[in-house]
Amino acid sequence: MAVATDTYTEKTDEQKAITEMVRQFADNEIIPVAEEYDSEDKFPEPIVEQMKELGLFGVTIPEEHGGMGLDLTTYAMIVEELSRGWISISGVVNTHFIGSYLLMKFGTDEQKDHFLPRMATGEIRAAFSLSEPEVGSDVQGIKSTAKRVAEDEWEISGQKMWVTNGLLSGVVFVLVKTDPKADPPYKGMTCFICEKEPGAAEVPGLRIPPKIRKMGYKGVESTELVFDGFKVADDRVLGGPEGIGQGFVQMMDALEVGRVNVAARGVGVAQRALELALRYSQQRKAFGKPIAQHQAITFKLAEMGTRLEAARLLTLKAARMKDAGERSDLEAGMAKLFASEAARANAEDALRIHGGYGYSKEYEIERIYRDAPLLLIGEGTSEIQKMVIGKKLLERNPI
Repeated sequence: MAVATDTYTEKTDEQKAITEMVRQFADNEIIPVAEEYDSEDKFPEPIVEQMKELGLFGVTIPEEHGGMGLDLTTYAMIVEELSRGWISISGVVNTHFIGSYLLMKFGTDEQKDHFLPRMATGEIRAAFSLSEPEVGSDVQGIKSTAKRVAEDEWEISGQKMWVTNGLLSGVVFVLVKTDPKADPPYKGMTCFICEKEPGAAEVPGLRIPPKIRKMGYKGVESTELVFDGFKVADDRVLGGPEGIGQGFVQMMDALEVGRVNVAARGVGVAQRALELALRYSQQRKAFGKPIAQHQAITFKLAEMGTRLEAARLLTLKAARMKDAGERSDLEAGMAKLFASEAARANAEDALRIHGGYGYSKEYEIERIYRDAPLLLIGEGTSEIQKMVIGKKLLERNPI
């Protein structure tokens, strides 16, 4: 009996060419310098400049706005390869991708024309902001507000947290409350497109404190954004007048594709951890033979490879369903949950296989072991994913 597998495993010629190009870029330009940038927690500007030349900031942006116009599936493949090189590099494009998605799906024609061509080239990079110091998973609990102070102007006040690219971005998509009394609360939320000077720590109405120091995920900055009367024009409400009160729905839609993106990052990390484990286990000898020939290590490698393959298939399925216009909230949640946990587990198993050397900064796996836990938290924790998955399963299977 013939079994159809093309849907989940095959790449088009274009996808093969692009992923091969990005893999070579990761091998030649990212992996050799990742340790240096990580140890210094320094932004990898030369790598980012090369990414601009390769067009990686405009992968999903339509051709009429200067991008490649590629689908989510191809983008996920690219993110996997970048994350295999260094997860922080994929972080530079992650929030940018979500910003462009919000514009493409919900932006007015003027907003698209104004931002997308410059975003496609990487001239300006995007960030998006949901979390606050006291609010993470419970997005409806945000306290930041925007008040209309003139017929065509708003003022934003409040504190945002964990904003990737918060300092160096030129545009930030910020979710705030425009109607604090709305019931339910999500109906009173609006997304604003906030333009700012990249790299400026303080501008009128906005202060950006020093970047947050992190265990891993270094190089790319994570910051707070402290708004205090930051002025935004009325035409910078995402989607125009009809976008007022729609911010929560818009952001949740973007997080669905964002979860595919995070899943792809998990696949890349799991892939690199397996590569390092396979190489070291065949080089390192104990008791007269390579440790790869000892059953305990063979079993670990088998589990790592199986996790990786399952994570990749889940991610591609979610991406391809979204590209086909099918609802994929359940599948995206499953992919994000499994792939992020696979990345963590593969990183830990690879460290164990390396033994004492895995704990040393002389070996790449030490950095990967610190980077992987980020994926368990970003774009919704594993616990939140389980809540989403369980809820969607019940919705799809009523009795």
